Amino acid sequence: MALTGIQIFKLLPKTNCKECGVPTCLAFAMNLAAGKAELSACPYVSEEAKAMLSEASAPPIRPLAIGSGENVVRIGGETVLFRHEKTFVNKPGIAVLISDALPEAEVNSRLKKFKEFKYERVGLTLRPEMIAVKNESGDSQKFVTLINKVKSETDAALILMSQNAESLAEGVKVCADRVPLIYAATNGNSEALANLAKEHKCPLAVKADTFEALSQLSDKLTGTDLKDLVLDSGSRTVRKAFEDQIFIRRAALNQRNRSLGFPTIAFPCEMTNDPMKEALIAAIFIARVFSRFSSSDSTSIRIPKDP
Repeated sequence: MALTGIQIFKLLPKTNCKECGVPTCLAFAMNLAAGKAELSACPYVSEEAKAMLSEASAPPIRPLAIGSGENVVRIGGETVLFRHEKTFVNKPGIAVLISDALPEAEVNSRLKKFKEFKYERVGLTLRPEMIAVKNESGDSQKFVTLINKVKSETDAALILMSQNAESLAEGVKVCADRVPLIYAATNGNSEALANLAKEHKCPLAVKADTFEALSQLSDKLTGTDLKDLVLDSGSRTVRKAFEDQIFIRRAALNQRNRSLGFPTIAFPCEMTNDPMKEALIAAIFIARVFSRFSSSDSTSIRIPKDP
């Protein structure tokens, strides 16, 4: 259960040192209770208090990392709904989808584009960071072969997609060092994929068709001590997916709903067959992240088919 500001205040050092950025420990405690501050900002809090406050002070959207090395993709960790309230910590990750059912020439073309598509803007190098490898063929060996190819030719953070738990297990084995996102746990395979995610210390995507089912499934998985989850509401139309993203973010940030307090994933590539529309849909979701007047979400992953 979340603690009130007064309950948190009682556990703070009460020095009013202002080093956390606010005038008093009481103000800091109120910000912690509202999810607008992080406990790490207090330099004098005791280890005992840290242990007691860890749940209360945890970001309402859990932070997690996908990938390893210099191209690790960090998502989650946000504490406010709108960008003007606080600078967002993480930008949305962008993934390129590559299926093991594609011809080799198309696979090579997409990998080439992934490696070459970079440009600088205001001192930042912008690029796609992730590749979603999809086991569309149903063949585990083709899936593993494609994963190895992607891994050897790029520095991409990986999303492994399959409806077959055994194929996912084989895929994770060959790229566990890249810390891939495993996609996706459902009511039918959640136990097997939870064990796989815990064994290899990888984040796990969760998919359901209703918020109630999504909440129940995330609660079931966190109950097994699996914490790094990414939510997919299952919607594949622009309007419904957009509404779902807003609902999930508001539930996590405004209502402190821990069941929905995780980063999200969206699939523009499954909302249209028109490449131009796909790019526009992806832009809609990305723009929502940075818009001053719309529900913010710097916690998400967007997957177009082609960079």
